[in-house]
Amino acid sequence: MNLTASILSLDRAAIQALRVTDPYSLHRVIYSLYDDVRSAVQKAASEPSGILYADQGGSRQGRAVLLLANRPPADHLVDEHGQVHGEVVSRPIPQGFLDHEHYRFRAIVNPTRRDSVTRKRVAVQGRDAVAQWFMDRAPSGWGFAIPAGHLRVGRVETLQFADKAGRRVTLVQAHIQGGLVVTDRAQFRHSFSAGIGRGRAFGCGLLQIVPSGEFS
Repeated sequence: MNLTASILSLDRAAIQALRVTDPYSLHRVIYSLYDDVRSAVQKAASEPSGILYADQGGSRQGRAVLLLANRPPADHLVDEHGQVHGEVVSRPIPQGFLDHEHYRFRAIVNPTRRDSVTRKRVAVQGRDAVAQWFMDRAPSGWGFAIPAGHLRVGRVETLQFADKAGRRVTLVQAHIQGGLVVTDRAQFRHSFSAGIGRGRAFGCGLLQIVPSGEFS
């Protein structure tokens, strides 16, 4: 598994020049860093892009975005006038990084469930419900479990923006952190490389992990 982790740094001038104003424009900028290696058939079948990212937020100085992909990105961005912006620092995920048992983690997730009557996807409401949703899905679908008392749900926000086709998109993002224990190594590796949950094209699903000692 060859994965590359990167940090994209954008100062205020870059944000303005690249017209980063909403989640879709950030998506557009990040995807422009990578060659699209999918065929037309794969794209039509909604094959995953192999790109994950997590916006770390911004300040008066700019903003930073964490990136993870199955290929390296470009080392800068180019605007419509050919001007170079931003800085990208990359390094490969080291051998053995995914072989530990315990990790501290952060993640931005899109908590949804399928309505039993309408069969449509609906957002999970409330921090307690989001926490339960995450803990229920982790061992069955993502290859890890959350020890008791080692999960915290931070801010939960609803984002609304227009996609490339001008359609209105509503996306709930929950910021989660805590500790995890690997229960299925192969599944955990897949979760790290492919992301967890929905909304991955718009900054959800990247497991930001750091190996840790055993939790008490």
